[in-house]
Amino acid sequence: MATLACFCGATCPSLPSSSSSSVQPRIRLLPRLRHVSLRTASRGRVSASSTPFSIPGFGKIGWHRREGNASILSFGATAGTGEERSDGATGGNGGDVSEKISAMLPLVVVATGVAALSYPATFSWVSKEYYAPALGGIMLSIGIKLSIDDFALAFQRPVPLSVGYIAQYALKPLLGLLIAKAFRMPSTFYAGFILTCCVAGAQLSSYASYLSKGDVALSILLTSSSTISSVVVTPLLTGLLIGSVVPVDGVAMSKSILQVVLLPVALGLLLNTYAKAVVNIIQPIMPFVAMICTALCIGSPLAINRSKILSSQGFHLLFPILTFHLVAFTIGYWFSKLPFWRQDEPVSRTISLCTGMQSSTLAGLLATQFLGSSSQAVPAACSVVIMAITGLSLASFWGNGSRIRDILHPSIPRTCTDASS
Repeated sequence: MATLACFCGATCPSLPSSSSSSVQPRIRLLPRLRHVSLRTASRGRVSASSTPFSIPGFGKIGWHRREGNASILSFGATAGTGEERSDGATGGNGGDVSEKISAMLPLVVVATGVAALSYPATFSWVSKEYYAPALGGIMLSIGIKLSIDDFALAFQRPVPLSVGYIAQYALKPLLGLLIAKAFRMPSTFYAGFILTCCVAGAQLSSYASYLSKGDVALSILLTSSSTISSVVVTPLLTGLLIGSVVPVDGVAMSKSILQVVLLPVALGLLLNTYAKAVVNIIQPIMPFVAMICTALCIGSPLAINRSKILSSQGFHLLFPILTFHLVAFTIGYWFSKLPFWRQDEPVSRTISLCTGMQSSTLAGLLATQFLGSSSQAVPAACSVVIMAITGLSLASFWGNGSRIRDILHPSIPRTCTDASS
């Protein structure tokens, strides 16, 4: 069979020619894309450095935007260019500014960790009374991106959501327990580490999914559903896994999660549903608010417990946390690839990132409130830094076109059918 050079850089079998349309073969080369614009008018090329990749005549691929009320990856010539799109919306600079601020979050996380350990006075003034309002600000930034239609969409995708939920709230807590036992984690950090393994998915996982060319809509839905259900699931898991080591008041923990998680998310959802004008005003600044709140929640426990972290006992804590995140990413990916699930590559990447990235800021707040010692918040603070570095490194690995199978079997030829995997 004759071959042709594909835009993905692979050598692929040629497709039957079509006399009626020159666009149809290109669509056949992209079996997994949705909402691909069929406009053929020339709009110029989009720089490959500003988007995951581009196709001549089509423009950007994988631009993150909202279509209707659902947050999805759109595919079209004008997505994100500032021109009027087919849905009637106009892309402006507000979304670009928000995306640039969100993209700085990993750098802020690392800088916060360095500053807290190098100059503790930078964050030692932040007492635990500030944790709840700070976390509420983060959750509000999630809520204003949600809509009723997002939850309706969740019921249309029960399998990937179920797979991700099982990995998040069943496999990951068990993994944390095994790692804590294997590394003989000291009691100073044990309960806080287990609690960190039992919380909901991180907001940062949605950004990581975007970078990795994963399923951003699934990431947002999975993070939202796990966050809302954490009111019941997190206290239950914590009581089961560490109740015999540290007394855990499950009812009080549920009330705390309800106040700092569910109420801000519900407020954001109501604003986005009934007060769009208010959302349009506050949405551009919410990534900045979330960034400051995240820095406070990370920096304070690191600064207050600096001596314990920099001790030999503290250094021994880093290896279990790093191991936990690396194994969680691996389990999330391959669990979704099991024969009875058979999820496609973008879904597997998203589940991997959501499994390995959890809301450690929530774990830090709960540790200070219910585990009796500020040192129990140290594993959560360390987890945020390690999670950001490892998770975004993995997302960049996938986003640059690399494949896990290339590492395992480098001799496998790359074709169009697996170019995205």
